[in-house]
Amino acid sequence: MSVVVAARISRSFGATRVLDGVDLTVAKGEVVALLGGSGSGKSTLLRILAGLDPEAGGESTVPARRAVVFQEHRLLPWKRVVDNVGLGIRDPGARSADALAEVGLADRARAWPAELSGGQAQRVAFARALAREPEVLLLDEPFGALDALTRLRMQELFGRLRARHGFAALLVTHDVDEALLLSDRALVLAGGRIAAEVPVGLPYPRVPDAPGFARLRRRLLDLLGVPLAAGAG
Repeated sequence: MSVVVAARISRSFGATRVLDGVDLTVAKGEVVALLGGSGSGKSTLLRILAGLDPEAGGESTVPARRAVVFQEHRLLPWKRVVDNVGLGIRDPGARSADALAEVGLADRARAWPAELSGGQAQRVAFARALAREPEVLLLDEPFGALDALTRLRMQELFGRLRARHGFAALLVTHDVDEALLLSDRALVLAGGRIAAEVPVGLPYPRVPDAPGFARLRRRLLDLLGVPLAAGAG
């Protein structure tokens, strides 16, 4: 059963047509990665599915129980961490505390956002999403601003949370390895449409040296028009 269905999604900015009839689905519990070159419309599509762009054409069905995590954590600096997690939730107390515990920040509930590291702030953003008990997460480069080690830790955290909660997710990323580590399918957006679909089909948990990983990496890089370095893969 699909929890996200998008049909004929289109969006233009002036004379530039960024999306030109995009169709995609995300099944219940499935993680779909969306890849594409800079300016291909990945983030535009995600914003449309999140209901943040009323000017778009086409039709989409996305559960009301959804949450969005952006590359920037977007925490309100004048609210403590626990209050940021509970924004917009009726009776948020226990749900906020539980979500912070799940991301390993129970002891930072009363901290101010300015007192957090970048990785901690992004974990708070994930806690805020979890507190909404979403059927689907819409993720726009959620680890893109983090250093390499913190990014790996956040990818591992995402995998644990997905296994525990069973939410579906659409993950916008520019990182091919991240797409292969976290998703069940990878879609390539080009020319305003989904140009290719690559089932990942590797068992979890995944590591880049797992059998089949390098072959899938080569395929995605080829679809994205990225030449493989000599001796790589």
